[in-house]
Amino acid sequence: MDRKLKLIWDFKGPDAERTSQHHVIHLNEFIERDQIPSLGTGTQQISQNHHIAFMGIEEAAMPPVRDALKPHRGQLWVE
Repeated sequence: MDRKLKLIWDFKGPDAERTSQHHVIHLNEFIERDQIPSLGTGTQQISQNHHIAFMGIEEAAMPPVRDALKPHRGQLWVE
């Protein structure tokens, strides 16, 4: 069984929350267009001026997504 990964895009500054929410729209469009087997997308507040957008994905499906979308970092998906 493949590991589940969380691909993460960091956004910092006063507009970080809005930017991360907007980025999720594009992640969802990519998932739908390319029929990616996603575990889900979302945003998370790290601090007042640091928000992230994320996508959950199986490790086997990750390389082409990583290459196309260039996430800032990744970690194991924890449910």
